[in-house]
Amino acid sequence: MVATGSGFSAAWTVLMVDVDREFEKIVASLPLVAYRAGETVLAAGTKSGHLFVLKKGRVLVVKDAVEIARVEQPGAVFGELSALLDQPHAADVRALENSEFSIADATLLSKEPIAMNYIAKILALRIIEANRNFVELKGHVDGGGVPSTISKVLRRLEAILSVGGASFET
Repeated sequence: MVATGSGFSAAWTVLMVDVDREFEKIVASLPLVAYRAGETVLAAGTKSGHLFVLKKGRVLVVKDAVEIARVEQPGAVFGELSALLDQPHAADVRALENSEFSIADATLLSKEPIAMNYIAKILALRIIEANRNFVELKGHVDGGGVPSTISKVLRRLEAILSVGGASFET
């Protein structure tokens, strides 16, 4: 059963805003680490044991030599899938310009329910966006869509599913 109605929606919105605010407070207390342009923040196949929250700068996410995304959204989180699944990072993250991150031990997710809720929210938003893009892609394929349009949707879908960072609501 799914709860509906304006009361539920308003309460859910307040809860999510509170999660964001509380996560920002946690992040503000974390140590900062800086990377120069060109430096690797996370390397595919390694386990850093850390979560990285972009404070400022711009990074490139590369998987199997393919550029997946460029991220500059403050608050974007990297390393969350590795932390959750206790597996190596799936992609390289490199600083495109001098960048600064708040850094936390991966155990933050088990110690701070707010951090886990924030990551769950990011992952849920990615799933929603990936589903929307998948439906759009399927519509183009089923309708004999133009290859360039299909490629564009595939690239968006790939970025949504592969980036260990920001939510992709845009």
